[in-house]
Amino acid sequence: MLKEVLHFLDIKPGQVVLDMTFGGGGHTKAILNMVPEATILALDRDPTAISLARQLAKEHPNRVKPLLGRFSELEVLLSDMNIKPSSIDAVLLDAGCSSMQMDQAERGFSLSKDGPLDMRMDGERYPDMPCAADVVNTLDQQALASILTAYGEERHARKIASAIVDTRRVNPITRTQQLASIVAGSFPAAVVYSRRDRLHRRAHVATKTFQALRIFVNDELKELHAGLCAAQAVLRSGGRLCVITFHSLEDRLVKHFLQGKDLSNLDQYHFSPRKQGTRKEKLAGEKNDGSVYWLPLQRKVVTPETDDVKENPRGRSAKLRAVVRQ
Repeated sequence: MLKEVLHFLDIKPGQVVLDMTFGGGGHTKAILNMVPEATILALDRDPTAISLARQLAKEHPNRVKPLLGRFSELEVLLSDMNIKPSSIDAVLLDAGCSSMQMDQAERGFSLSKDGPLDMRMDGERYPDMPCAADVVNTLDQQALASILTAYGEERHARKIASAIVDTRRVNPITRTQQLASIVAGSFPAAVVYSRRDRLHRRAHVATKTFQALRIFVNDELKELHAGLCAAQAVLRSGGRLCVITFHSLEDRLVKHFLQGKDLSNLDQYHFSPRKQGTRKEKLAGEKNDGSVYWLPLQRKVVTPETDDVKENPRGRSAKLRAVVRQ
C-alpha cells in the first residue's frame, strides 16, 4: 500500500521522517525518490536490514541515517543523535516480519522453506536470546499450548503442543519443515487440506503455530506497543503516523492504542475478541473512545487494492491506520 502510505504521510521537502521498520527499504526508497531533501531515519532491529540501509545512505549522503535497534531502544538511539522529542514530521511503522526475512530460509521464519528453526529478528545481536527451537524443545506442554493460543489464536493448541512434546522425546526439533510436518501430522487429512484463513484462502495448518512462535520469540506485541509510544513521543503536533499491521493481534493493539485505551500492562491485556465483553459493553466503550493525542485521517481502516494484492500477495491481509498527532 505504498501509494496510500505516501498520501497519508504527506511528506514535504526538507521534513524529517522516521521509518521504524526499514526492512528491504521499499518505503524509504520511495520517499527519497518522491520528496526532495527529505531526511529519513531508518530504524530496524535486523542487522541485515541495517546493512542495506547503510548502503542506501552512501547513495544518498546526509539523507538516510541508519539506526540499529528495537522499538524499545529508539528513545536512546535518537537521544544519541541529539534528536529531541516532538521534532519529527512523519512516522511509518510496518509491523511484523519483512519479506526479506521470509525469503531467507536460514532465518527460520518460513514454513515453506526448510531451514534452522530460528525466527530471531535480531539475528545474532543477542547470542543468548532463545530461538524458536529453544522454545519448542524446552517449554512444557501447557506453556506451549498457552503460546499457541495467545499469539496464534490457534483453536487446536493443546493437540499441537502434545504432538510437539511427543516428538521431541525421540528427537529434538531443529528445522522449520520438521515442525511444519509435526503440526500437520497432528490433524486428520481432511483438516490439513481444508483449513482456510480469515480471507478464505487455503492456509497451511502450521501457519498459526509459526506466527505464535515468532511473536513470542521476538516479544513482538510489547515491542509494537513500545514503538507506538515512541512514535507518540517523537512526533510534533500535526505530525502524521501510518501503521501497517498483518494480523488481528497487531491491529487490535494499534486500534486500541490510537483510541487512547490503557495498554500499559500487556501481560494482562487479552487480545481475543471473544474476551472483549458483551455487545452492550462494546457499544458503551465505543461511545467513549478517543485519544487526546491522535486524530484519525481516515474513519475506516485501509486495506490493499486488487492491484496491490497481485503485486504483493503476502500483503493481502494488511491493514493501514493513519492518524495525525494533536
